[in-house]
Amino acid sequence: MATSGTATFESSFDIDDIIQEAYDRIGIHSVSGYQLKSARRSLNILFQEWANRGLHYWQVSNTDIDLVEGQAEYIFYRSATDGTSATSIPNGIYGVHDILEATYRTGRTTTSQIDSALTKINRSTYSGLSNKLNKSQPTQYYVQRFIDKTVVTLYPTPDATAAAQNVSIYYLKRIQDAGAYQNDPDIPYRFIPCMVSGLAFYLCQKEKPELCANMKLYYEDEFQRALTEDGSSSSTYLTPQAYYPNV
Repeated sequence: MATSGTATFESSFDIDDIIQEAYDRIGIHSVSGYQLKSARRSLNILFQEWANRGLHYWQVSNTDIDLVEGQAEYIFYRSATDGTSATSIPNGIYGVHDILEATYRTGRTTTSQIDSALTKINRSTYSGLSNKLNKSQPTQYYVQRFIDKTVVTLYPTPDATAAAQNVSIYYLKRIQDAGAYQNDPDIPYRFIPCMVSGLAFYLCQKEKPELCANMKLYYEDEFQRALTEDGSSSSTYLTPQAYYPNV
């Protein structure tokens, strides 16, 4: 028996299919009009709820911040329509949820590139710094997350020497909105089962409340399996602790 020879199901599984599958799971097989609009809204809320559950590795990306002498703040806006600023990121990256790591990078265009890790500090630590406009090579960064933007503040403020270099960051992106019914979801294939289960759980709260308890269990089970599969595998080394009795 021949196989399909393809593994691209998720690329043809659009928002409309996801909504229909979720409704099928709660016993509603014909949907239209307001039900479609309501389901798409619930799907967007589900994506936002995932952001509150922690790190999703498929949303991690990397970019560089070109430093400017005397400029401490660098802004990532939520979208292109939220505003522009002289301190915004020049390469037009939007929807940054948080900054995970940052390094000060010298020699980026040569073979002698050197990275120096920056320390992420909280509001209290940054507030306690005595001279925030002091110019030098940045060693720390502070992240503020607002409704429409994420602001990265470097300390010390870059001087002329530092401005010739850049800061390389790993950041966590927001999951894109569902958008049109013909769109594909902004998730990897391994999260499709828990996405459908999650949407079915959201929909049964509106349509079939008596199913909520069971659908919640299905959703949480699927989500935990997806989280276990998500990530980056690496080697783990265990070193036994030396123990010397009667010493």
